[in-house]
Amino acid sequence: MLLIMWKQMLSSYFSFTKKERTGIFILLSFVVVFILLPFAYPLFIKTKQPAASAFQKEIAQLKIQQQDSSNAYTGNYVEDTYAPYTQPSEKNYNDYKPKGELFYFDPNTASVNDWQRLGLKDKTIATIQKYLSKGGHFYKAEDIGKIWGMHADEIARLLPYIKIALKENNYPQKKFETKNFDKPKKSPSLIDINTADTSSLIALPGIGSKLAQRIINFRDKLGGFYKVEQVAETFGLPDSTFQKIKARLTLNNATIKQLNINTATVDEMKSHPYIRYALANAILQYRTQHGNFTAVADIKKIMLVTDEMYAKLEPYITIQ
Repeated sequence: MLLIMWKQMLSSYFSFTKKERTGIFILLSFVVVFILLPFAYPLFIKTKQPAASAFQKEIAQLKIQQQDSSNAYTGNYVEDTYAPYTQPSEKNYNDYKPKGELFYFDPNTASVNDWQRLGLKDKTIATIQKYLSKGGHFYKAEDIGKIWGMHADEIARLLPYIKIALKENNYPQKKFETKNFDKPKKSPSLIDINTADTSSLIALPGIGSKLAQRIINFRDKLGGFYKVEQVAETFGLPDSTFQKIKARLTLNNATIKQLNINTATVDEMKSHPYIRYALANAILQYRTQHGNFTAVADIKKIMLVTDEMYAKLEPYITIQ
């Protein structure tokens, strides 16, 4: 049974119709043709082999063109030394032999006749005279080498005989008196800590916008400052920064807002930085048990209030 199933399966895959067999045969024929085509190409189309003589002629022509282009370049190089070689000119400057007398002279004051005696050409003399007439000056003997047209051998021959006199300055020397002007010292402006805004505080060294706003918020919660040292209690303000700005802080307006401890609620009292919730609740309990405070100092009867706390709190509380 299994064998029969396998035969049926194989026959279903490998059985073709007449059209399918024809198509397969044509496809295989094309594959065989394309495989054999590269091998059959030389049998039908023959390529022409280049003649050896023509090839040799072209090589010879290229060598001639290369030689002509190299000869046209004037700056050839010698193979052994790699030194630049230039075509010799009709004039040989190495054979220059200067003529003339030798005597000590100053190029700034020498006359045309002196230059001629030294053996200079008229054209070179004219160049020197033009240079001097336009305000030029020879400051040292080597400056003569700057004159255009003078040969190196000629310069070397004249250099030992050049003596330049020191140029005198005949202009009267002016004496300038230096005056010391003392700059007026600007005293730093003082800032009232109870009226200053953020822009005034930012002008202080080490105070940015955040610290300036914290100082103002702390002042508003207190009800105002009654002494400069309270600014140092601002959250986030370093003591080093406070010491820098302390001299520029002042207190002209010491009016502060006070809390009536006989009528203030717990919420009102706990918002004050010096009271907070624990003391605000203790004040309320005292009022409930003993009645109103008859004097501000009675707050010290509460155990939470120390002498130090009372000293800080006393300016901000009242009983009226």
